[in-house]
Amino acid sequence: MDVPEIDLTDPVVLHDPYTAYAQVRELSAVVRLLVPGFGPFWAVTRHEEARAMLADPRMRINEASYLRPDVPEHCRPYLRTMSETNGAEHARLRRLVAPAFTPRKAGEFAARVERIVEGLLDELPEREPVDLLERFAKPLPIDAICELVGIPPADRPRWREYGAAIAAGHGERFARSIPEIIGDARSAIAAVKERPGDGLLSDLARVVEEDGDRLSDDELVTMVWLLVLAGQTPANLIANAVATLLAHPDQLAALRADPALMPRAVDELARWSPPQPMTVPRFPAEDVEIGGVPIPEGQPVTVSVASANRDPRVFDEPDRFDIGREPGPHLGFGHGPHFCVGSSLARMQTGVALGALLRRFPDLALAGEASYLPDPGTRRLASLPVTLRPAG
Repeated sequence: MDVPEIDLTDPVVLHDPYTAYAQVRELSAVVRLLVPGFGPFWAVTRHEEARAMLADPRMRINEASYLRPDVPEHCRPYLRTMSETNGAEHARLRRLVAPAFTPRKAGEFAARVERIVEGLLDELPEREPVDLLERFAKPLPIDAICELVGIPPADRPRWREYGAAIAAGHGERFARSIPEIIGDARSAIAAVKERPGDGLLSDLARVVEEDGDRLSDDELVTMVWLLVLAGQTPANLIANAVATLLAHPDQLAALRADPALMPRAVDELARWSPPQPMTVPRFPAEDVEIGGVPIPEGQPVTVSVASANRDPRVFDEPDRFDIGREPGPHLGFGHGPHFCVGSSLARMQTGVALGALLRRFPDLALAGEASYLPDPGTRRLASLPVTLRPAG
């Protein structure tokens, strides 16, 4: 069959992926992506087929799903996180870590995140424009991870540097930070084993399955690396959320009037402007067919979350941003075996951050353009200039 194509270097696609995918979604459940330097690459555009693909055990995540930074040899094993395991290996790791990431655990941790949020907001200049991305959305997740993991306060400025380096996504600073993160993670693990506390790392170190299985020290180190890496998602979700709400004053007013809408608002924000508009590629272990399109074994396949989250077959008026919308089966946190294990933490962190920001600054307003970077794999802002209070 004739499969539509999307050029991921096209400025029109980079500027507005939602319209670009909407045009081809009605033609086919699968499109061919044109990516410089890559051979055949496929994207699933419709919700039903996307969920089926993400739950299909034949669709494997492997080392080729991720770009590997150039790091010392001793660091490389730690870069293979739970996110790129499959089958029984993935199920074992997820079974061991899941108890530390329940909604109840996230709720217990909320008060500590609130203190971090309030501290960051206290540091912001209220009478002049401020980049809310750099001064609030980016440092919050790494500060929360430090609290989760049990990093001593004296070491946290260094971890903020790590967070900034990892948020860049590439480059010498990114690669240089990885051995330091791994070394500090080892120290943190040794500390919680000597003096267990009530943080996430202590919880993970304590978990023992009925058959005696538990996470090894190396697996705990890898888990800390995954937390730092995945912790960038809330930064982009929070920044995107603020930009989206400011662009929809009616919805912003509704949320201010009824803070109890926050859980629905966070879900709608994850549907409307997901930080990860495409999933990491999967590779079929055999020839497969998706939406009538044959895909040969070994060719990369992604889900266009940006497209599936606005599929009119599933969502009424999908292009309307509505914080009162009944939460639907959006794919903002994935689906299937690799559904984001930290989704409860990300939801809680985003809700706490937005709640405090809107409560403290009723005159919050854009002070410039909130423009998105030309990155097809991550929906993230270049900056978010705002004023918190009117001048004068």
